[in-house]
Amino acid sequence: MSDACCGGGEVVGGDAPARVRDIAEVRAAAVAGLALAAGIAAGLAGAGTVAVLCYGAALLVGGSTFVPQSLRALLRGRLSVGTLMAIAAIGAVILGELGEAATLAFLFSISEALESYALARTRHGLRALLELVPPRATVLRDGEPHAVAAEDLRPGDRLLVLPGERVATDGVIRLGRSALDFSAITGESLPVELGPGDEVYAAAINGRSAIEVDVTAAVEDNSLARIVRIVEEAQERKGASQRLAERIARPLVPGVLVVAAMLAVAGSLLGDPEVWLARSLVVLVAAAPCAFAISVPVTVVAAIGAATRSGVLIKGGAALEALAGVRVVALDKTGTLTENRPRVSEVVAAPRSSSAQVLATAAALEARSEHPLAQAVLAAAGSPGPAEDVEAVPGSGLVGRVDGQAVRLGRPGFVGVGALEAATERMQAGGATVMLVEVDGATIGAIAVRDELRAEAPSSVAALHRAGISTVMLTGDNRATAEALGRMAGVGEVHSELLPTDKAAVIQRFEAAGRTAMVGDGINDAPALATATVGIAMGAMGTDVAIETADVALMGDDLAHLPETFAHARRARRIMTQNLALSGAILVSLVPLAAAGVLGLAAVVAIHELAEVVVIANGVRAGRRRAFAAAMASLPTVPTGEFPQVVPVATGACADGCCETEAPVGTTADATQ
Repeated sequence: MSDACCGGGEVVGGDAPARVRDIAEVRAAAVAGLALAAGIAAGLAGAGTVAVLCYGAALLVGGSTFVPQSLRALLRGRLSVGTLMAIAAIGAVILGELGEAATLAFLFSISEALESYALARTRHGLRALLELVPPRATVLRDGEPHAVAAEDLRPGDRLLVLPGERVATDGVIRLGRSALDFSAITGESLPVELGPGDEVYAAAINGRSAIEVDVTAAVEDNSLARIVRIVEEAQERKGASQRLAERIARPLVPGVLVVAAMLAVAGSLLGDPEVWLARSLVVLVAAAPCAFAISVPVTVVAAIGAATRSGVLIKGGAALEALAGVRVVALDKTGTLTENRPRVSEVVAAPRSSSAQVLATAAALEARSEHPLAQAVLAAAGSPGPAEDVEAVPGSGLVGRVDGQAVRLGRPGFVGVGALEAATERMQAGGATVMLVEVDGATIGAIAVRDELRAEAPSSVAALHRAGISTVMLTGDNRATAEALGRMAGVGEVHSELLPTDKAAVIQRFEAAGRTAMVGDGINDAPALATATVGIAMGAMGTDVAIETADVALMGDDLAHLPETFAHARRARRIMTQNLALSGAILVSLVPLAAAGVLGLAAVVAIHELAEVVVIANGVRAGRRRAFAAAMASLPTVPTGEFPQVVPVATGACADGCCETEAPVGTTADATQ
């Protein structure tokens, strides 16, 4: 909780209770309420002594929820709203208004209880992710299955995961194939088919077949535990709205004390001291900024928790608010708009050459390369032949010798197109990256590689446009291929042939026109991610670098989560604004009414705490899991031509898909023809 609010206590932690009755403040408020009701009943029955005892009990029990924290804050030199309430209660007792003091303590204890419950519920929802990990797992030792506690698992153990079971921790499949459901972690509903060598993550549900998994992380260090730790730390990062609320609330507390004291002194000199002392106590309560202080933190914690449960990791209130203000989204091509699984789609041989010869020659040079382009060629060619003196030419391709002949493989321009000019232009216009193969100075063929556009990419881009967000694609690929893919995805602008540093420069230009988000893989696009207002890592599950460095991480590979995330952030910002406006209106209205004697202490406390209840309830709305769907449904439709304009940027000077900085891209993936 904010220091300005309540007693300056700590925020509800990771082990927050899940049930209302488990929260100490709730139990105390209930007891105080019963004691207050008994006191009122005793007073009406004429049992004055019993009424005093009941009021005293209500005051003590209700005060226990904020007086101790207020005293601790005071010893540290900090004034809080709890301090104001404690002073008001003591003043009421001195004036002989024990019932008023008990009512104040009860009502304020209710606000404390609601605040604690709101934060506890949102934090518990996040920690509940860890409960998805099964308490026990089956380990194979000497070929025999043994049940062990999940926390006893260590890297190197071999897990046996049966159909329908959850994976206890991160690992790599060593035996078996199955479809695994990662929806609890990534938010993606469709199971993923995995086999030997593929990574699996904690809490994934195994599908139809048993698999054996080699453990790579202990339960306390697995991807799910890391996510929870990062989010809990990120929830404390404050955005502009939260900082604004605290800048108002912190000085307001001592300011209220000064104003109340001046009112009491001035009123006592000019009129009845008892009347003006009572009014000063009412003003003290009326100007308390508790609703102001809690209005934004509750919303931030709730919104971040809801996003995490839907597979989106938002790194704090600052990132949440920055997302809400984004006007331009720059999308990396490979792995963001495309599936990052390039395949050879076509091979064209020059006269007196064959497709098999073209593929075999290219594969011989690519055999030692880890570039996705190389993997696509090797997958199409099969077993590569030997090559000698192979060297990479950065930004252009490869050179070497195959069967004693000088060979070059690379982009058009590095290798002459020769008689294949028409075929090369046709393949590039279709969205493919083209490599040319040259043997002893003669071009023998062209290879087209395409990376299929994500099925959800066009609809996701369209959703961003409907929200009034402009889209830009950044890529190192050649201009023809990039523009073909951009048309298919529906992005507003395409910037091609860019090095990673060029992408950062493009982002800087867009930043001059408005807040910009960069969506990339979190590693190759690190300069651009760092330059943008908001860096968003795509498909970050299990990628420590992406999770740690990005402001936002989409844990799965579903691009549809991107417009959902922006809509969710905007909805959260609207809720913050509503809460701040309501809190400010309450303060402005109550103070003059309290000073004029129109409202008494009990009435002011009741109105104040009712406002806080409304603020908390409104903030908790941001934590509903269906908030993502609700946010998407509320997106406005922006007519074509009304999208925010971005600054045009010249195309870079990098190479095409053969460049070492980025994988090639295309739109369709077929087997070699």
